[in-house]
Amino acid sequence: MTVYLAWTQEQPDDLSGPWQEIRSIAPGVWLVESTETLSVVYHALKWSLPGEAALIVSPVDRTPKSRGMEPGTTTWLRERTDPAGVSR
Repeated sequence: MTVYLAWTQEQPDDLSGPWQEIRSIAPGVWLVESTETLSVVYHALKWSLPGEAALIVSPVDRTPKSRGMEPGTTTWLRERTDPAGVSR
C-alpha cells in the first residue's frame, strides 16, 4: 500500500477511484491510500477535476512534519508510513 499526497486547484467532481481511502487534510490537499501506481492515481484524480485544473501527486515515503491539518491527519499518516521512509 502506498500513500500519496495530492494538491488540486479545484475540488474533484468524483472521489471514487482506485484507492482504499482518500481524505482531505486542508483545502485542496488530499492524502490517498492505494495499491495502484503513481500514474494510475494521478490520472484518476486528473479525470475527476473540472477543465484544466492544476494537480500534483507525489508518493509519501515517510511520515512528514505538518501542522494545521484536519484532526487525525498525523495519526492516519503514522499508521501508514514510518519515520525511516518505509511505507507500510
